[in-house]
Amino acid sequence: MRALPALSWAGLAIGLAVSVPLIAVVLAAAVPAGAVWGHIAATTLPEMLGNSLALVLLVGLMAGSAGAVAAWLVSTCRFPGHRALEVALLLPLAMPAYVSGYAYVWLLDAAGPVQTALRNATGLTWQQMSWFPDIRSLPGAALVLAMVLYPYVYLLCRAAFLQQSTCLIEVSRTLGHGLPRTFLHVALPLARPALAAGIALVLMEVLADFGTVQHFGVRTFTTGIYETWFGMADRGAASQLAVALLGCVAMLLVLERAARGGRRFHPTTTRHPPFRPVELRGPRAWAAMAVCAAPVIAGFALPAGALLWLMLQAGDGLAPHRFLPFAGNSLLLSGLTAGLAVLLAAMLAWAVRLHAGWPTRSAARAAGLGYALPGSVIAVGVLVPFGLFDNALDAWLRAWFGVSSGLLLSGTLVALVFAYLVRFMGVALGALESGLSRLKPSMRDAARCLGAGPGGAVRRVEFPLMTGSLISAAILVFVDTMKELPATLIIRPFDFDTLAVRVYTLASDERLAEASTSALLIVLAGLLPIWVLTRAMRRG
Repeated sequence: MRALPALSWAGLAIGLAVSVPLIAVVLAAAVPAGAVWGHIAATTLPEMLGNSLALVLLVGLMAGSAGAVAAWLVSTCRFPGHRALEVALLLPLAMPAYVSGYAYVWLLDAAGPVQTALRNATGLTWQQMSWFPDIRSLPGAALVLAMVLYPYVYLLCRAAFLQQSTCLIEVSRTLGHGLPRTFLHVALPLARPALAAGIALVLMEVLADFGTVQHFGVRTFTTGIYETWFGMADRGAASQLAVALLGCVAMLLVLERAARGGRRFHPTTTRHPPFRPVELRGPRAWAAMAVCAAPVIAGFALPAGALLWLMLQAGDGLAPHRFLPFAGNSLLLSGLTAGLAVLLAAMLAWAVRLHAGWPTRSAARAAGLGYALPGSVIAVGVLVPFGLFDNALDAWLRAWFGVSSGLLLSGTLVALVFAYLVRFMGVALGALESGLSRLKPSMRDAARCLGAGPGGAVRRVEFPLMTGSLISAAILVFVDTMKELPATLIIRPFDFDTLAVRVYTLASDERLAEASTSALLIVLAGLLPIWVLTRAMRRG
């Protein structure tokens, strides 16, 4: 057997380290099934499966359609407001799904301002307005999740559309195909890796979401895991549900890769003229603007406007300077996690690209599965091995040196950042693998023929071309870490609160007006990296 290169060993080490919490959960699921699991299987498991599948289908369809269509329109067409919409379409990235759900329930519930205004304007009673859609339902939760998560698809698809061969687009139009047909039959199939990576991120986020589905009263795998783990105190049954959830995600990824087969999606030549955007006029221009503006309004403007109204009406009672520690803690954790996640994901992605054996591929797939697990399950999976290490080290030091080390890892920032890495490594890997799939292997081969080694070809040729994907990965991880709640609640050091913790503490007590201030600060903290990302995309 040929010895593995150093990069492959590094990729294996990263994959194994990130997989430790998953292994801990799997080991906990290996216990024999008890009465709790039998009760769940006989009563609520079919409902969990049905609701989870329905959410995956609805959110995948809505988020995939909104993200891909918007990315195509702003990349290939010129219409009123297209430059502003390039930025605005990314704004829902900064909006936590559970916060958006709180805002929509406040807006559209029976006692909310929308239904109240309708009753006052029409004179109808509560019973006479039974036709009004119930926002606390599975379709309502799917709409909220899709409008918050579609930027994953938009971001990756837009980068793919901008790097596609102009010749193929021009040939399609020369043959009489309009923009819609060219999009469906040429551009979208070529952007399949980016579309699949974006939808995979969306679906894993949907399967791992807890705050939104719980607030909307939709029973899914994640609510079942939480209820079993923390309500029934049965870690074995909860771990078995988590493993079943992992299996669903792994099956989705395997089916997509099997359907893709051996096809490649990178352009065959770089000798093509720059793409000339199509100028839309009249009704077509206004229709394109409406299509791109609709997800921005639904995913950002409406919930942000509701939060702003609540903040102006009441807001948090704390003085403004009291929010600085919350914001500082959130920025510190998000920046550190984003940098480490991109570094480790880049090592894994290039290890798979340069040495595509089953060990490196398996390590990459295992490292990306953590995104499908709820944050609380990952938190427990981190605390178990870290606690065993701390206790073993403390016992050894006491026995040999008579001193106590205490808890060195458990309940520290190290454990918290590690949990974030386990949770969001799939985000960075998805973005980088999508970018690498668009690089022609012949470019690296040409660099090798000119005397560059494997590392030199990556450093001098592929890495500069991957700048946009690296920035995209960092932004996605940064914004997701800002919004992460369950892992932060469980692992964070004593008296170390973030903006997300502040929002949850207030919103769980139905004090949404006070929570609106911290929620808006989370949104504002995500606007700067989104602006940086947009400038990088325009330069590219």
